[in-house]
Amino acid sequence: MEGKKVKGFGFRGWMLIIYQAVAFFAWMVFTNYPVNFLSDLHGGAKTVSTVYTCSTLACVLIQLLLNKIIGKVKSMMKFSAICGFVMLLVGIVIITVKSGSNVLWLACYTICNIAGGLWATFTTGILVGQWFPTRKGTIMGIATFAMPIGNGLNGIFATMLYANGGFNLFRAFLPFYLISLAGWLIGVIFLKDYPEQCGCYRDNDKSMTAEAAQAIMEAEIENKKTSVWTIGRVLASADFWKITIPAGLLVMFSGGVMMQTSTIIGQFGDQLDFLGGYTGVMAMICAVGCVGSLIVGMLDTKFGTKKALIISVVIMIISGILGTVETVYTLVGAFICVALFMGAGSNFSVSLTAQYWRGEDFGSVYCVMNPVVNIFSAFGASLVAYLMYSDLGYRGIFVGAIIVGIIGLILSLLFKPSHLKSVDDKHRAAAGKPLDDALAGRK
Repeated sequence: MEGKKVKGFGFRGWMLIIYQAVAFFAWMVFTNYPVNFLSDLHGGAKTVSTVYTCSTLACVLIQLLLNKIIGKVKSMMKFSAICGFVMLLVGIVIITVKSGSNVLWLACYTICNIAGGLWATFTTGILVGQWFPTRKGTIMGIATFAMPIGNGLNGIFATMLYANGGFNLFRAFLPFYLISLAGWLIGVIFLKDYPEQCGCYRDNDKSMTAEAAQAIMEAEIENKKTSVWTIGRVLASADFWKITIPAGLLVMFSGGVMMQTSTIIGQFGDQLDFLGGYTGVMAMICAVGCVGSLIVGMLDTKFGTKKALIISVVIMIISGILGTVETVYTLVGAFICVALFMGAGSNFSVSLTAQYWRGEDFGSVYCVMNPVVNIFSAFGASLVAYLMYSDLGYRGIFVGAIIVGIIGLILSLLFKPSHLKSVDDKHRAAAGKPLDDALAGRK
């Protein structure tokens, strides 16, 4: 007898959302905060920023290499837990060593960035795709609350760091560390690779029998070993680039702008006091970023990922237009738009892969899409800093946002899911795999 379809995500579904959210939060705190607040203790901003960029690129390379073996990984959940454990382990050095051990600290920071990237943006993203293949937009929309929240809390962190006229490194990091550890433990205790392995259903859809769900899971696991989407085919696909480049541009500009907020805001002096100055603006960005993440995630689920992507790049263009007008009110409007597409942009690596490729090919494609998006992210800080100190000043950043936004919009509009399906059918036919309508009607 068939079960009844229910709404919601289920208890373990919520545990996955928390696990993904905390992974995002921990990765941001333990990689971004050191760049902003601890650089002077460990070789200067240039040194730490260079290490950040190099370790991010190393993480990208590892993800690309994993494309070759991803179908043979026996447990993605265990792999994810190991990555999180390594990040938390070396994080102890980051939050305790104040100065005098630059080589050790920089080595641990490198490992932390690599392991954190694999935990937050790679392994856990694959788990989301396996648990919620059609509702991934909403799931990621909720989980990525952690990104603007983590960014918005840096003011509180700075206050704790310099509390009582001293420099309290461990005490400032401790609450963030405990949250990260608790989230990691939730994943270890409650999650498996697939929902069927712990008596649940993908998408929390109980309309099928447990036996049918188990059969689908087993077939998917077996087919992953022979995915038709090799790294060469993914990189050679024009359809892949039409949606991956816009996703990368969203992450690149939102992350880059966030690293220049204090410099931009500082140029307006007390004109932003009506919002509470720097702390108030960051709180606003945090709140709007959460709203943007949720709303675009829901639009993704309801109307399709392509439309959600188009909406996001249009918001980026609007932010650019507002930011080029040199008034405090248009700047606030520009920041609101940046916060909206920052919250949304973090969702798309998972959403695009799950929406337009089969479940059995998710890992193989995600091993390419996510690192490509991360490459854009790695260079975002440098590009935005360059634009910041151009002749146009901070307005140069927003001119850049208009240009890349238009590029992203054109590419998004050119993407045709039906064409990608025809390419997928061609590869499957050549491999002797059955053709079906699994990708038909993807919006």
